[in-house]
This record gives sequence, C-alpha cells and structure tokens, in this order.
Amino acid sequence: MAGFKGKYEHAVDDKGRVSLPSKIRKYLAPEANDSFVMTLGYENCVDLYPLDVWNAFEAQLLTRLNRHDSPDRDFIRRLMMSAHEVTLDKQARIMIPQEHMEYAGISAQVIILGALDHIELWGPEHFSSYTKHLEQQPIELAAAHVMGGR
Repeated sequence: MAGFKGKYEHAVDDKGRVSLPSKIRKYLAPEANDSFVMTLGYENCVDLYPLDVWNAFEAQLLTRLNRHDSPDRDFIRRLMMSAHEVTLDKQARIMIPQEHMEYAGISAQVIILGALDHIELWGPEHFSSYTKHLEQQPIELAAAHVMGGR
C-alpha cells in the first residue's frame, strides 16, 4: 500500500460530514471496504485509520501491551473509548462525531493530512498553532532524529 500524503482543506457540513479528497481515497486498499476507525490523535488532531490498517494495529497492541500494567490499561481505554467506525457514504463523505470535532477544534473547515498509514483531521486554528511550532525547528533536526538511528 502506498502511503497517504498531501494537505487538503475541506468544508464540514452542518451535520459534521466531510468529503475525503479523491487523492486520499485512491490509496485505500480494497480490504478497508471504504471503512475507517476514527480516534483521538496526538496534538489535538483526529486520526482516521483505514479498517484494514486499524485491524493490524489492534493485533499489534494485543501482543505489545500488558493489561496488568496501569499505564497500558490507561492507554487502551483512552484509545478505544474514542474509537468509532465510519464508512464513506455515496458522496465519499464521513461523519465526524461531535466529541472529535470539539477535541480537534473542527467546525466549518477541516484540514486533511495524509500521514503514511493513516489520515489526520485538524481544525484550522490547531493546525496553524502546530505548524508555528514546527517552524521553530529546522527539518534537518527532525530528519536526523527520525532517520539517524536514534
């Protein structure tokens, strides 16, 4: 599977629905069945995982997390209590639950980012604040940390 990429700004209708761009949808594997799992992400965005990717992620969590360890239980609870399965409708839209819209600061507009194996949904103000933070750090430092073998 090729990774999701790009940045798009779309309108959110009064029912909380947003269309996913065709440039994003083209990377969906048939195994996803046009379905996603949406959950609260980091830095106040919403994560949208294709169903096939989410199922693999859940399997990985089952092998890595210790249910007898309090921080692991906390993480599982926080992740799973905000997880909702959504399916593209005939107009290629998904419904964003109100809880997720509030968390990410999404109202009339949403920023849609491709993030390799998943998609991120951002409220424009949260995204602007986050990108200002990124501008403080040269990309070379991030690349050295991520690609440099730590």
